[in-house]
Amino acid sequence: MSRLLGLAMSLILLCAALIGVPVGNAAAVTLPSGFQEQIVFSGLVHPTNMEFAADGRVFVAEKRGTIMVFDNLADTTPTLFADLSAKVNNIWDRGLLGLALHPEFPAQPWVYVLYTYDAPPGQTAPYWNDDCPASIGGGTGGNCIVTARLSRLRADGNVMTGAEQVLIGNEWCQQFPSHSIGDLRFGADGMLYVSAGDGASFSAVDHGQYGSPANPCNDPVNEGGALRSQDVRTDTDGSSLNGAVLRLDPATGFAAPGNPYLSSPDLNKRRVVGLGLRNPYRFTIRPGTSEPWLGDVGWNGWEEIERIADPLAANPPNFGWPCYEGAGPMTSYDQFDLPLCESLYPAGGEDQTPPYFTYRHDAAVVPGENCARGGNSIGGLAFHPAASGSYPADYRGALFFADYSRGCIWVMKPQSPGGLPAPGTIEVFAEQATAPVDLATGPGGDLYYLDLGGTVRRFRYFPGNQPPVAAINASPEEGQAPLAVQFDASASTDSDPADAGRLTYDWDFTNDGSFDANGVTAQFTYPSGAVFTARLRVTDTLGAWDEQTIPIYVTGFLVNPVIDAPTAGLAWAVGDIVTFSGRGIDPEEGPVDSSALSWQLRMRHCETPSDCHTHVIRDWPGVASGSFQAPDHDFPSYLELALTARDPDGREATLVRRLDPKTVTVNFTTKPEGLQLTVGPFTGVTPFATEVIQGSTQTISVAETQQAGSTRYAFFKWSDYGPPAHVVTVNESGSYKATYFPCGGWYRFLRPRPCAPPPPPAVRRHTPY
Repeated sequence: MSRLLGLAMSLILLCAALIGVPVGNAAAVTLPSGFQEQIVFSGLVHPTNMEFAADGRVFVAEKRGTIMVFDNLADTTPTLFADLSAKVNNIWDRGLLGLALHPEFPAQPWVYVLYTYDAPPGQTAPYWNDDCPASIGGGTGGNCIVTARLSRLRADGNVMTGAEQVLIGNEWCQQFPSHSIGDLRFGADGMLYVSAGDGASFSAVDHGQYGSPANPCNDPVNEGGALRSQDVRTDTDGSSLNGAVLRLDPATGFAAPGNPYLSSPDLNKRRVVGLGLRNPYRFTIRPGTSEPWLGDVGWNGWEEIERIADPLAANPPNFGWPCYEGAGPMTSYDQFDLPLCESLYPAGGEDQTPPYFTYRHDAAVVPGENCARGGNSIGGLAFHPAASGSYPADYRGALFFADYSRGCIWVMKPQSPGGLPAPGTIEVFAEQATAPVDLATGPGGDLYYLDLGGTVRRFRYFPGNQPPVAAINASPEEGQAPLAVQFDASASTDSDPADAGRLTYDWDFTNDGSFDANGVTAQFTYPSGAVFTARLRVTDTLGAWDEQTIPIYVTGFLVNPVIDAPTAGLAWAVGDIVTFSGRGIDPEEGPVDSSALSWQLRMRHCETPSDCHTHVIRDWPGVASGSFQAPDHDFPSYLELALTARDPDGREATLVRRLDPKTVTVNFTTKPEGLQLTVGPFTGVTPFATEVIQGSTQTISVAETQQAGSTRYAFFKWSDYGPPAHVVTVNESGSYKATYFPCGGWYRFLRPRPCAPPPPPAVRRHTPY
């Protein structure tokens, strides 16, 4: 591979890993007939949430803690509305995630934000400074404790004025760097709805046993970790807000009038209208109602859509996490015999509110769809207006939902006008969408989505005249400056026969907003080295148009990033300290200053070796070297370390180094073979083997009793002498065996464990919608 091609590939890889450079173009997505994707805004830095104001402005939250505002949909230069980055903990999935405008904005000039606060309970940000140091076990050690904040900011034109008004602070304790806070929405009742995750481990069963010392959030025994999502059910201590949906007075942050627990002496419990959620990162409100519809990101089995049909119901819905995932018990937690779960199963006297809709990670949502399998991050929901909008009539009242990992957006339509979205009507709407993390209904009822890589996109419907589809060919696409490039748009198409041979073509060779040439073909010479974006607009006879862009890589004066450490091929185990160093070489000026360098560490989380999505772990701006502690994570996964170097003119180049983990193979069996055994979220019939990252934490568990054929068996011991459900750290290849004995006879004297079969399941009191 040539050095130039290597540089180009590095840039492409960096774009694909979501650092804020748009990749590809709107033509790549597959949509129903008549629909077209358009890029509205670009150049954002990890955008997470967007809101449309009644006066035409568009507010966009960025994960790092900044809020940008565009004057209208034609504005290409946003204004910085607010910068909360010094207070926001921006690592992994933590950050500024929730944004909402007061329903009467701008007359009521309040902008609401929900973000991870960069400090442990009782401390002041900045405390961690967007880092979880190795001295406390890194980000996945369970000791990088943070809280979260719900605040409102007063708008004066396009900027924040006055001080941040904190409505809820020092709440939502979180030990691990995912399942943080979630989303904000206003209901038709004028109340503010809030969602949040459990703040627990994303790779192992967590009931509050992690941390050094254990349970640093100071949760009661068997109420920590993921069980924070069930904490509202206990009245012996103050309630946690984790894993819950809140309904609040937007002026005070206190419980809204009419909430079901309003008579409770516990101020937090009063706020809750739904519980039992793992990571409700995104939700929406059905138009004209106050019904939250939530996307709950699952573990390794199921994604869920939940509906709170009546937020004022006397018994708020309990969606069951971590005792349930999908519509059934979560075996990994069930086998720990946790009181909050045992009492929630039917025989315990309570039950789960089943999800409105679920889909398995290893199955298609719609048969035959072209979406990645194994995705596990539902990334946005939005309703199409029920009585208007530019889309066809069968979309009215439909629910759109997206999966960030799968790169697809689906639509769940009502079976009849005015009805609820029906799971049996689900269709794939957008295949190969670009990293959707938020959906919103914008002006005219069009569906918009945020691409974590830095763009805001929308789907337009053209019921009559169909716009053309622009297509660019460029030759060459890379080379030494001065570089003469021939552009060809002849592959562009238009489905309308009347437009055949009558399309017009306009070229903007540097994407600076002005067109430089026209015609089916064009030529341009790039005089100096940089990465340029060429833009083509194709217009039909009625003025409908489409655009496509293509990157042009020109070397000659482009700074060259060099990673000196870690070397290619370095493999890591959990807890290893990895040092990095690098430099940038400007062909004209020599080495660039360290202030012109920036690093980014990313986790590529894979469901299969070829199906991965990205979590940005952290950034190091303006340094030539540093170090990090290798994180604990499920396998398959790997790290990417990216070095970006910038020359004095602001032109950048990026080099990405892949860092694979060391792995070990663990064999699991039972005596006798053929019984069930659970590792993390997976339950299988023994014997089986699994590959894990060296040094990773694994939860292994078996049931107290199991049936095989006509014989019932009772657990006797593990080969490592742990209890039936326990946590192990796997440092080398090996095996674990769970030994059982037949029930009855002499065994009852050896270990007096209960040997009766489990009671039959009770009749569920809740039914799916």
